[in-house]
Amino acid sequence: MILVIALLALAAWATIATFVELRRDGYRRVPTDWRRLAGRDLHQEAESGRLYR
Repeated sequence: MILVIALLALAAWATIATFVELRRDGYRRVPTDWRRLAGRDLHQEAESGRLYR
C-alpha cells in the first residue's frame, strides 16, 4: 500500500512540475513572418480562415 501511495505522489508531483515548466519555458505560438521565408512573395500568403493541408 505504501508503494501505491508513493507512486501516486510521484505521479502528482511530476504532473504539477510539467505544467510549471511548460508555463515558464517561454514557448508561444508565433504567426509566420512571410517576409523572412526564402522564395516567398508577400502576395502568396495563405488566406486567414482557410484550411490548407
